[in-house]
Amino acid sequence: MTQAALSDLDVAHRMADAARAAILPHFRTSSLNTENKLAGGFDPVTVADRAAEQAMRAVLAELRPQDGILGEEFGAEAGSSGRTWVLDPIDGTRGFISGTPTWGVLIALADENGPFLGVIDQPYTGERFCGGPETATMTGPLGERPLQTLGTAALADAILFTTFPEVGTAEERAGFERVSARAKLTRYGMDCYAYALVAAGQADLVIEAGLNAYDIQAPIAVIQAAGGIVTDWQGNPAHNGGRALAAANAEIHAAALELLRQP
Repeated sequence: MTQAALSDLDVAHRMADAARAAILPHFRTSSLNTENKLAGGFDPVTVADRAAEQAMRAVLAELRPQDGILGEEFGAEAGSSGRTWVLDPIDGTRGFISGTPTWGVLIALADENGPFLGVIDQPYTGERFCGGPETATMTGPLGERPLQTLGTAALADAILFTTFPEVGTAEERAGFERVSARAKLTRYGMDCYAYALVAAGQADLVIEAGLNAYDIQAPIAVIQAAGGIVTDWQGNPAHNGGRALAAANAEIHAAALELLRQP
């Protein structure tokens, strides 16, 4: 198939396949070396992170050389098309080095309005969640099925996810805890898999802070394609990172947003 004949989703699948092949030989191995990118804290990176992003960039160099790239490990590369592929080779490296299957490969395609195509891929479980203008599907061990968010209206019935119990600053944690106190169930440590579960109709909310663009753009596209909504904590676009509120529907989003906006 020629480069021109491949759809953007086809290209995203090829990148996700390449990332899987680069990552899986390193998962749950005793020889995995981890480096810390953050002085005074802990922000791990592994050979698997770098190999996966390099593999995805190689696919783009062949199939979409005119597009820009923004990746966590190797930064920005300008393009001429006005479109940018936003890549996080392993979202949830802390989970990856701990052996949990909640990390994932994030791939988004964005223009000046934000992401319009997204893939959340979990190589170890074989699950892939895709969202775009003409697709909202997941594939996994049980086959393929459509993605559709829940219709939960009341916070008292909601399942809420976040990655870190501390969420962010003291102020941000207080906002999160106002929502958590109203929710039916709160779960922690899920990384990008939490967003996939919202798109798949298994959970209602994800609330996080301190995000980068490559952390959130793929989840935005996948959740929106499945019928959900993702904004910052003021109801504005969240694709540049920072604080994010992902919700299954507009009603549960409004209920959570009201609490997050409180001083």
